[in-house]
Amino acid sequence: MKLQFGLMLASAALLFTTHAGAADITGAGATFPYPVYAKWADAYNKATGIRLNYQSIGSGGGIKQIKAKTVDFGASDKPLTVEELEKNGLTQFPTVIGGVVPVINVEGMQAGQIKLTGAVLADIFLGKIKRWNDPAITGLNGDVKLPDSNIAVVHRADGSGTTFLFTDYLSKVSPEWKEKIGADASVAWPIGTGGKGNEGVANFVRQIKNSIGYVEAAYVKQSKMNYVQLQNRDGAYVIPAEENFKAAAINTQWSMTTGFYEILTNKPGQDSWPITGATFVLMHQSQENSAHALEVLKFFEWAYAHGDEMALALDYIPLPDDIVKLIEDSWRTRIKGKDGRAIY
Repeated sequence: MKLQFGLMLASAALLFTTHAGAADITGAGATFPYPVYAKWADAYNKATGIRLNYQSIGSGGGIKQIKAKTVDFGASDKPLTVEELEKNGLTQFPTVIGGVVPVINVEGMQAGQIKLTGAVLADIFLGKIKRWNDPAITGLNGDVKLPDSNIAVVHRADGSGTTFLFTDYLSKVSPEWKEKIGADASVAWPIGTGGKGNEGVANFVRQIKNSIGYVEAAYVKQSKMNYVQLQNRDGAYVIPAEENFKAAAINTQWSMTTGFYEILTNKPGQDSWPITGATFVLMHQSQENSAHALEVLKFFEWAYAHGDEMALALDYIPLPDDIVKLIEDSWRTRIKGKDGRAIY
């Protein structure tokens, strides 16, 4: 599977570095949805001949590029507030739901063997818990023999929606984290080594013994990384699995939000994975080239209609049909050409 993932990325990289043609579309931003966007892009290219040139540079970079109008769409795991959208003349919509997963490289430990609470996870990333056999960890793990080794923390070095979801969750479960560090796409990490993109963090965790980091769920599955069980808001220990991401998304009230602004971390539910989040696409409300903008919307229309199986295979959760209808309705009212007419 690792080889298959490598081949997929190599294929995507080839596709993405080819010079875009007149009808091809460009996007940049979050690394979180990159695996599924690559799959969709490949299938869409075979179906229509139109290519997607997507730069996986992190949510912060994607927001900058769409503001600068250097790409057709930006991508971010951190939704913009209504005020931020209006200030920059942007609109946003979700594409898929996924999970952020604490991953480990601890000798002798298997996937899901170590249990952590949110508070203990925060204390590890604060540098307060320094060794794997700290009583705060061993007390949660019964007969598991944890090594007497220092914990090596790995985090993102770039602006990242994955980091936003991770730190938003830590802020909800740790008052100290909220006060000292807070939640954002980039934060002042107290300790640790920074990796660029989900790929960079995954590589560092694989290379550094006794390390812990966090990546989007697709990177865990495709790279066969070891993860921890995490205690959710209802007190249950859960693993990062499709049904647990779905459980967290069940109570999401997209129809009640403005600009689809919804953060899915620490949701209630016995089965809910506590670090769940949607990923978003950003486009300008006023389009200088209506025909080209329509091609972007047609790509995502196709993805909503034909991309569910590809998303599920990578542990992303497709959006329900009623939410897709809300999104496509928003295109008609929010995205217009220079003449003020809807382009979709």
